[in-house]
Amino acid sequence: MRKALPLLFAFSLGLSACALRSPNIGDLQRNAGRYADRTVSVDGTVTNAWGVPLVPFKLYRIEDGTGELTVISRGSRTPVRGSRVRVKGVVREVAVIAGNPIGLHLEERNLDLTP
Repeated sequence: MRKALPLLFAFSLGLSACALRSPNIGDLQRNAGRYADRTVSVDGTVTNAWGVPLVPFKLYRIEDGTGELTVISRGSRTPVRGSRVRVKGVVREVAVIAGNPIGLHLEERNLDLTP
């Protein structure tokens, strides 16, 4: 039993680390401070995408049934509306006022289009 305890502890830590890395958007919004400056992966459907000429980044919004989140991309491609995507990126907030995140977004590090 004593030998199994460290293994069980390591397994529990691994599971909690996985939970931090793949939250749903609603969880990100409710617990923004918990995820701030952490890399996560989020799956969803693109609801809007836009860019401004001569600006080095593009924006798009994804929705997963629990909420909607803005993604900032410095990549050359932006997914079109209706695309299913998996976005890996860093959770950022512009500010926190009275415990509420303002400008919660994901800085894209990797984008995968899913069928």
